[in-house]
Amino acid sequence: MQLRVVVSTLALSSAVVFVLGMVLQTQITNRLLQNKEDAAVRQVEQNLPSLEYQLTAVDPNSGDVAEQLEAALNQLTTSTADKTETDSLAGNYVPALVDGQAITENGEQPSAGPIDSVPQSLRKLVKKDNLASKIETVRRDGESVTMLIIGSPAGTATRPLQAYFLFPLESERKTLGLVQSTLLVGGLVLLVLLGAITNLVTRQVVRPVRQAAHTAERLAAGNLDERMRVIGEDDMARLADSFNEMADSLKQQIQQLEEFGQLQRRFTSDVSHELRTPLTTVRMAADVLHASSDDLPDGLERSAELLVDELDRFESLLGDLLEISRLDAGVADLSTESLDVPDLVRRVMDSLLPIARTGGVELRGDLPAEGVHIPADARRVERIVRNLVANAIDHAEGRPVDINFAADDRSVAVTVRDYGVGLRPGEAELVFTRFWRADPSRDRQTGGTGLGLSIAAEDARLHGGWLDAWGESGKGSCFRLTLPRDSGEQVDTSPLSLPSTRSIAAPEALLAVPGDATDNGSTSSDEGADQSDQGSARSPGPGEQEQS
Repeated sequence: MQLRVVVSTLALSSAVVFVLGMVLQTQITNRLLQNKEDAAVRQVEQNLPSLEYQLTAVDPNSGDVAEQLEAALNQLTTSTADKTETDSLAGNYVPALVDGQAITENGEQPSAGPIDSVPQSLRKLVKKDNLASKIETVRRDGESVTMLIIGSPAGTATRPLQAYFLFPLESERKTLGLVQSTLLVGGLVLLVLLGAITNLVTRQVVRPVRQAAHTAERLAAGNLDERMRVIGEDDMARLADSFNEMADSLKQQIQQLEEFGQLQRRFTSDVSHELRTPLTTVRMAADVLHASSDDLPDGLERSAELLVDELDRFESLLGDLLEISRLDAGVADLSTESLDVPDLVRRVMDSLLPIARTGGVELRGDLPAEGVHIPADARRVERIVRNLVANAIDHAEGRPVDINFAADDRSVAVTVRDYGVGLRPGEAELVFTRFWRADPSRDRQTGGTGLGLSIAAEDARLHGGWLDAWGESGKGSCFRLTLPRDSGEQVDTSPLSLPSTRSIAAPEALLAVPGDATDNGSTSSDEGADQSDQGSARSPGPGEQEQS
């Protein structure tokens, strides 16, 4: 900002100085020439009677008129040279005389002096008995000389003559050169001073802003004790004081949030651990009841089965809560190994096949025969894929579920596509929120705690990848897992695309035979889909803030 202010000030100042210099130069030039012309006219008026007196002795009928005119000019020059410098109003001049009527034998008019230096336009005006002046550049002694030429009729008793007085403007030219150099030097000095003053003034304004920016950067880096110096009571001091108050408030709120987060994580961890012991006792009692359920009445037998099912769900919830607490505390680690992703996806599909058959859902996989290995935590990746496939089975409503895999040089991707209830507008942004369920009243085939997708998104982030989703009401949903092929590498593109509205198959086509449905329902990258289509959402990537 300081540089922009200085440059703009110098640019505008240069324009002002240039215009001012041109105006001053024009005014000074015009005034010098006007004074020179006025003084020259007065001097001509003073010398004209003397010249006319000398011209009374000229005989126009004589054959040597030119010599007589030359003699008259010599007398005028001699009388003018006898005057003091004070009497010379316009300086030295060169006179010239010409007879406007007589014609010599060679066809020229009798003249004396440098009459060739007088322009014809001025001579025409003087022939009409007018006093006229003109500035003209003439050649004198091989050099170009600018002169002010004053022409006046010189009447005699016999015939009219024209007298011309040539005043050199050499002194005025030197004066104008001195004025131009003075204006140029003065303008440059003025610009330098303006630049220095502008830089000084701008620096006084910019320095607190720079300090505020530096302090804000340190605050953003985590140094919450950083503060601005408050000097004086001006506007900048009030800005620094307000900034410090804001920093104090932010520090207090951040500390409160950290304390609250620590309490929340400690509470979740403590509760989860404390519930382990009574849950183990209740589990043992429930197993005993379930083992002897054949000897119980029908009502108690059903109660024992419900008790075991709910205990399974309760244990799953405790496991998820413990995992969430480790993720929040930042102590979750990866046990990386060489993992064959297509083989892992096949194992997950085989393990969930009985549940899919119970719900009338067909699992269709588009997986390569050869293995694709990446360094990853097999337990976490399997948990992500299992969660996605199980959710797809729960929401497929008897329609097929497509599982696709693709890889490129930098990343691998797995998509799980169902054609069931889908997601309503805005729900794609909530699927990774903890304890959120699209429809809590729906019957689920695999139970669930509402933490699965949130944990899956965190697992993907730990690997340097991401998990994103797309959905449309009544047309199904698609979840995509993207992981880097090399450990520690961050990727920003995926080899598989999320579906778009125009690539969704018609509902009646979804129940076709598996061989036909595979081509229509697969979500391969050649469907021309776009990740930015409406209804798609992505889990927070590495370093991003999780959506809430």
